[in-house]
Amino acid sequence: MKVALYARYSSDNQRDASIADQLRICRLHAEKQGWQIVEEYTDHAISGASLLRPGIQALIADANRGRFNYVLAEAMDRLSRDQEDIAGLFKRMAYGDVKMVTLSEGEITHLHIGLKGTMNALFLKDLADKTRRGLRGRVEKGKSGGGNSYGYDVVKRLDANGELIRGDRSINDAQASVIQRIFRDYVAGKSAKRITTELNKEGIEAPTGGTWGFSTINGNPKRGTGILNNELYIGKLIWNRQRFIKDPDTGKRQARPNPESEWIVQEVPEMRVIDDTLWQAAKERQKSCQIVRSNSTTTQLWERRRQKYLLSGMLQCGCCGGAYTMISAAMMGCAAARNKGTCDNRLNIRRDRLEERVLHALRHHLMDPALFAEFCAEFTREMNRMRGDAGAAITAARAEIAKIDRDLDMLVNLILRGGAADKINAKMVGLEARKKELERDLAQAQEPPPLLHPNMAHHYRAQLDNLYQALEHDDENKRFEAADVIRSLIEAILLVPEGGELKIDVRGDLAGILAIAVERKKPASGAGSKRSATSGDLISRQSQVSVVAGVGFEPTTFRL
Repeated sequence: MKVALYARYSSDNQRDASIADQLRICRLHAEKQGWQIVEEYTDHAISGASLLRPGIQALIADANRGRFNYVLAEAMDRLSRDQEDIAGLFKRMAYGDVKMVTLSEGEITHLHIGLKGTMNALFLKDLADKTRRGLRGRVEKGKSGGGNSYGYDVVKRLDANGELIRGDRSINDAQASVIQRIFRDYVAGKSAKRITTELNKEGIEAPTGGTWGFSTINGNPKRGTGILNNELYIGKLIWNRQRFIKDPDTGKRQARPNPESEWIVQEVPEMRVIDDTLWQAAKERQKSCQIVRSNSTTTQLWERRRQKYLLSGMLQCGCCGGAYTMISAAMMGCAAARNKGTCDNRLNIRRDRLEERVLHALRHHLMDPALFAEFCAEFTREMNRMRGDAGAAITAARAEIAKIDRDLDMLVNLILRGGAADKINAKMVGLEARKKELERDLAQAQEPPPLLHPNMAHHYRAQLDNLYQALEHDDENKRFEAADVIRSLIEAILLVPEGGELKIDVRGDLAGILAIAVERKKPASGAGSKRSATSGDLISRQSQVSVVAGVGFEPTTFRL
């Protein structure tokens, strides 16, 4: 029997030796059972509350490929502590005909999944409750409840028994002076963008160690985030303002606000760095700015969710990689240059002129008939090759299955005639296993994709003309739909300063172009090895196409 070993330790037990210990006792058990160990999977310092772990994901993938018959771990909680995850893992292993065995519980059954899964889930909840209880006790003593704020240093010292005292902080004088400067500048009328630009120009490090952004200063007043909203600066420690819940699909934590009645507020005057007068002046200015923004917002939520302009979110600065955004009613500029002062690109461009040039490029450069005809021919040749390779493999697999069926019939006849049943049974078991493997491969085999029609280029041009006409349509919904389709043809637009003017590099998405051309959501792409088909015949002065068969299509780039 082939067996895979799995070991894990969580962040509350930071010992790599734990992994070695788990694997050692699992190896001893496998040797006693006469099992062959084919692979060992490990996850270091990762909680068992989620299956989003590299080790367990690799184990699941190899189990589906039939690499082993058993999964051996020290205990069920090493595999997962979540009820839903352990049940899903059990189902996946059962589907792959793989049994789960642990040293503590033995072979895992549905009964273990129900009872032990519930116990592990309760253990997690109990651990979380105890952790929060300990943090609350620390906060009520005026100590840190976890994490640290800009302007303070973590103090590490030992008590009389040599134990580490946790939660102590001290004021960082250099960072405290930056905080005071931010409050003074904000009260004096400077915007958060201007403040961040000045800080970045002077080379002052942000809380994250990089460059400052205006959101670091403004933050969210309701959540208490941002420099201007941190009440620790006036000697007030607030804990349990929000809680975090894991998204079951992504495993990422999502913040949820707690009612104010559940907040824990503790006075810590020794942590004060801002006086009450300056704090209140900053709060008054925040309120006045919020009133102005709320009065100027007249659009509905569903209107704000749409992209306001045709190329919104697709424009990038060729110097720093930041976004190009609206800096006035008609002009666009580099956001990093204006909001952070970290980019030297100060060249602007009119939005309507930019859109006009990009649309002209899509219509006349990106879809050159000769270029696309060559692309279609190369794609067809590649698909024919892949179609032949895939077809040959499928034919060979089906022929081998037919031969196995004939061999099994022959072995059955030998048994009926009095042949050696033990040897024949062993041979039959091997043939049956090979047949299952071939049938599984055939079930997972993908049919080769359909080929491109030779007149696709002309069809695409007609479709694109219809989209341009829809952009001028009186119906707003039709205009938005046409704009969304055109946006799907563009991957990114780089604005590069050269010779005192902006040059426009448009990266067109060939996958989107083919989707328009064949009137489907996604283009067909075969499964196979990567193969470059770029040649001198595919390159012209204004456009260049690179075809990669098997993994989709690389963007085409051209200069305006």
